[in-house]
Amino acid sequence: MGRFRDALARPGLQAIAEVKRRSPSAGELRPDADPAALAKAFAEAGAVAISVLVDERFAGSLDDLRAARAATDAPLLGKGFFSDEVQIRELAEAGADAFLLILRDLSDEQVLRLRAYGSELGLDALVEAHDAEELERGLALGADPIGINCRDLTSFAIDRQAQLELVARVPRDRMIVAESGIWSRAQAATAELAGAEAVLVGSALMRAPDPAAKLRELISRPLVKICGLTRQEDVDAAAEAGADMVGFVLAAESPRQAPGVLEVPETMLSVAVFVGERREADADLVQLYAREDGHRGRDAVLYQGTKPVAEVLDLPWQSEDAGHLERAVAVTRENRVMLAGGLGPENVGAAIERVRPWAVDAASALELAPGVKDHERVHEFVRAVARARGET
Repeated sequence: MGRFRDALARPGLQAIAEVKRRSPSAGELRPDADPAALAKAFAEAGAVAISVLVDERFAGSLDDLRAARAATDAPLLGKGFFSDEVQIRELAEAGADAFLLILRDLSDEQVLRLRAYGSELGLDALVEAHDAEELERGLALGADPIGINCRDLTSFAIDRQAQLELVARVPRDRMIVAESGIWSRAQAATAELAGAEAVLVGSALMRAPDPAAKLRELISRPLVKICGLTRQEDVDAAAEAGADMVGFVLAAESPRQAPGVLEVPETMLSVAVFVGERREADADLVQLYAREDGHRGRDAVLYQGTKPVAEVLDLPWQSEDAGHLERAVAVTRENRVMLAGGLGPENVGAAIERVRPWAVDAASALELAPGVKDHERVHEFVRAVARARGET
């Protein structure tokens, strides 16, 4: 395997930032896009690879790939509709490290032949699937890395749930790229939790006033969860503040018991919180606490479907007991960690600096009364996390 796949294998969720001026589904995105300036800015902002559209339907060309190559040493993915060896050689000569093969448009024989030819030239092939049948074809052909595109290329409709289900079906020894439809940090994190090593993002970056800043936002950690919500106006305030997740406590004994999972914007994640036993809930994630001696246990497990994806560590951050911090740091070496328990705007920065968690969770420190949020405190908390991420 070459430089492109190696870049995707780095720890944590990686980003492939895409340079494209227009899209058949969305029309003009950034007609004056400068591929050299963007490629350089994306690499500096943390992209492990740069995707460059070279197809005229996207207002792209091989000259864009050459410009990007002159501007950065980051691995480059040549993206378009390729079906013969001449096109692959042109990509290699223009500086590509990898190229896209769309299973919908190619036979098995073409995929094998073009992958082999690209390999001779030192290029990786990102083989793209859109549905279960194409995924099975790609896996049988040995595709690695394999891209799962949530956009239907005929109708242009986005189906993120179908994408997540396909990502979860890919064997863990394959490198997985989730493509299309990612506009927020929470949506990128959802693909990560399902098993994707990387996300490929184009339109969200091209439409942003500052594409590089948008890229940093999408891949920055920790995520912010505001928990114990019982009112729609508090959900709306958390969304306005920039939170990534909102939690609804569905345990009857809690003073913050919610009437159910309330309406959440698609750019955020909903979390149903249970104690002792989980029930059916229309939520993206489930946070499950054990019941100990009739009460809620201290720590919890975060699930995506039936798959455990993170540990929730409830720690007394006002305590002088450094052992709690050391325990959290140790867990982050093995698993994703969401920090909870007494976090507020005043102490979350120090907690993040010490532990470097995947997410932070606040509830009581942001309240006027149990289940009723202080909107200004919610904003202050999100701003404090942003400062800890180095965004402000």
